[in-house]
Amino acid sequence: MLKKLFQSFRSPLRHSKQHPRSTPEVLSNRQHPLRRDENISRYAVSVVERLQNAGYQAYLVGGCVRDLLLGIKPKDFDVATSATPEQVRAEFRNARVIGRRFKLVHVHFGREIIEVATFRANHPQGEEDENSNLSARHESGRILRDNVYGSLEDDAQRRDFTINALYFDVTGERILDYARGMHDIRNRLIRLIGDPEQRYLEDPVRMLRAVRFAAKLDFDIEKHSAEPIARLAPMLRDIPAARLFDEVLKLFLTGYAERTFDLLLDYGLFAPLFPASAAALKHNPEYTERLIREALASTDDRIEQGKPVTPAFLFAALLWPALPARAAQLQARGMPPIPAIQEAAHELISEQCQRIAVPKRFTLPIREIWDMQERLPRRSGKRADLLLENPRFRAGYDFLLLRENAGDDTGGLGDWWTDYQDASDSERRRMIRDLSSSPAEGSAPRKRRRGGAKRRNRGEGATPPAAE
Repeated sequence: MLKKLFQSFRSPLRHSKQHPRSTPEVLSNRQHPLRRDENISRYAVSVVERLQNAGYQAYLVGGCVRDLLLGIKPKDFDVATSATPEQVRAEFRNARVIGRRFKLVHVHFGREIIEVATFRANHPQGEEDENSNLSARHESGRILRDNVYGSLEDDAQRRDFTINALYFDVTGERILDYARGMHDIRNRLIRLIGDPEQRYLEDPVRMLRAVRFAAKLDFDIEKHSAEPIARLAPMLRDIPAARLFDEVLKLFLTGYAERTFDLLLDYGLFAPLFPASAAALKHNPEYTERLIREALASTDDRIEQGKPVTPAFLFAALLWPALPARAAQLQARGMPPIPAIQEAAHELISEQCQRIAVPKRFTLPIREIWDMQERLPRRSGKRADLLLENPRFRAGYDFLLLRENAGDDTGGLGDWWTDYQDASDSERRRMIRDLSSSPAEGSAPRKRRRGGAKRRNRGEGATPPAAE
């Protein structure tokens, strides 16, 4: 399929900065494999055709075209059109205009949503701009509002990456390529359109998008597009924390978390997102990296298997390596161990939320997962059975196994809880009695190994449903 796709695109790029042409390269249906009736949402086709019949230009654009060319099933379908949001809404009774920074229209078809965006143009320059209600920039150059409409050619220039500037006309089954995106797909490159530094200054989140696409598609970031990233990474601190939460979910909960983590480290993007975790990587690199990788790899496995995932467990793992040192500092000031850990957890999560706005529905389970790490060693009397009934037990137990796999010495606590869950009532009573012969309740109980497979199966869910 790809061989047919790229037969006509062999000439090399002449410039490192990719600028869209005013006239696109047009690929007929003999030069590419896309067909309107194959792997394309019928609702997306319907939206495009309806807008075209109403006299507007309309194309499928962006990630859906890119993914279809790469043989990947698109998660959603986006449409670009010459119609304004109000004109689009007038054509569809099931449409709703959303957004302020970037106004869009969502056309609803049951559970499926087709996102429709009006062609954008470059922002006017100078203080005399009369359309400040449509366009606004931060003094750093970051775009705050992007509702300046333009032509199809303008829209191609405003796209971020060449591989996202491909327009598919479902009626004629043509692809319009303004930025040599086909060349970069063939060469598996992520390349910014225009001057990379300027484009990152317009929107620093583009640095995260470059990493996300590189991880998802197994592409390289083109050298000129990669060069400014480490230098401009601190600009992520100026991005609204709520927007960064959404971006972090896209980075880590789409099945490519471990590869994404590598790229974030390589380009200096991890520290602006997780400053305390980045500090832990410096002070205790082996343990911190092992624990984070265990969590990310397990999350990727669950997504591949179609199992549920939750941000709570993932954030708990990303932040945990910073917790012991923080608690130790409080203890050094005279605070008792348990209150010190609780206060450290509160401080750590509060500071992280200043950078990434983790909602309360996730921060509470994070605290509960961490709290279970203090409660799981205390098993005497009826405590063990009460812990089993706790709705956060499974998440806490899986997190305990994650810590042990990363190198935490818990005195065999994970094995004990693995056995206890499967033991009969009489065996459980004996296991509790055996604890009294240990030097301390939290020390290692007598181990009853039943093979590593069972333990691994129990602990493989880095993001168990119980943690939701």
